[in-house]
Amino acid sequence: MPGKFHHEEIYRGADLVARLAALRVTLCGAGAVGSNLADNLARQGVAHLRAIDHDRVEEHNVSTQLYGESDVGAWKVEALRNHLFRATGLEIEAIRKELTAQSVKQLLKDSTLVIEAFDNSAARKLVQNHCRAAGIACLHVGLHADYCEVIWDEQYKVPADVAGDVCDYPLARNIILLAVAIASETVMRFAADGTKPSWSGTLGDFAIKPMVD
Repeated sequence: MPGKFHHEEIYRGADLVARLAALRVTLCGAGAVGSNLADNLARQGVAHLRAIDHDRVEEHNVSTQLYGESDVGAWKVEALRNHLFRATGLEIEAIRKELTAQSVKQLLKDSTLVIEAFDNSAARKLVQNHCRAAGIACLHVGLHADYCEVIWDEQYKVPADVAGDVCDYPLARNIILLAVAIASETVMRFAADGTKPSWSGTLGDFAIKPMVD
């Protein structure tokens, strides 16, 4: 009987799926990008996944994140761990802590790949500085309104924080899913041969373009 990743193996080959499974992925943030991306990666064959977040699920998260109404009030990483185990049998390492200058080294240790999906400049900068110092591959995934970016750290400049409440800004669900698809494919290409293409995407004109220096 075909296994869980049967269709991926037919499309990509069993060797590439095995390469993906060998990556040790740390996901920074379990919100709109992070939760949906974790689900996608788990269903593609990622076997070693650590998720870091210290927020709880709120009602307004239901439309943009992986969580449902029954998860409201739960810690995001714990709800994510439960969801992924039920969906794929994957037991992730769920870290319910804030990433700080004191904790970053411990939280990102042993990572082959760090995916940064935080919503504030300070945390993004901490991830960038540590990954650069430690020589860890780092992919940044960000979005706003109908625009997304999937950028390897070599090209990435930490943006300024958005004014106002970070939870209260325009955001289309479909741009989240587009960003997740682009990021998932970017991770797959990294697993295949180490290449690092960066991308931007816009929902208004449904355009996906490579980013250049």
